[in-house]
Amino acid sequence: MAETTVAEVMAELTTLADPRIREVNERHGDDHGVNLGKLRALAKRLKIQQELACGLWATGDGAARLLALLICRPKAFTRAELDVMVREARTPKVHDWLVNYVVKKNPHAEELRLAWSADPDPVVASAGWALTAERVTRRPEGLDLPGLLDVIEAEMKDAPGRLQWEMNTCLAQIGIEHAEHRPRAMAIGERLEVLKDYPTSPGCTSPFAPVWISEMVRRQAL
Repeated sequence: MAETTVAEVMAELTTLADPRIREVNERHGDDHGVNLGKLRALAKRLKIQQELACGLWATGDGAARLLALLICRPKAFTRAELDVMVREARTPKVHDWLVNYVVKKNPHAEELRLAWSADPDPVVASAGWALTAERVTRRPEGLDLPGLLDVIEAEMKDAPGRLQWEMNTCLAQIGIEHAEHRPRAMAIGERLEVLKDYPTSPGCTSPFAPVWISEMVRRQAL
């Protein structure tokens, strides 16, 4: 059976593209018009193909890169490759999927977390903070939680959008998961008022840290 080529996949992605979906996505900073359900169905059909994934990523196309992240082998990438990829991932959805679907499953995740968190590029730094929030929730051993709160308190208010979002997520997770740090996390959120007025759909929890922390702690107590 002949292997699927990059050109064949790109042609199929072109047929799946919908101008209306692209218009909606562009309002959120993304640059493709492919329905994500159809994209996942295509990925399921292609199965895992690392070489094809690398070829699709190299096209620079938004939909192709999302598909690449679904059919790649997360553990196959070197630290250097992931560092290049995170700097190339400038749209929110590609950045988010790269961090959550690939980097978090890669053996170099902790090294990258430390390197990226201090990176001068705020988009790269946001990836580091996303990995830190994951550790706060799942593997907090060895983390300096008071130190993280110090940095959040000093820098979150003036941080660029995506970095601010991930720092706020980290703040909320510290408050939710670590009762001994909850009062300080709540106080920082109240004082900085980051995302306090963020529009939230009915039935969804506000990303404003004090509200988010309170709601999740309430649910845990049920």
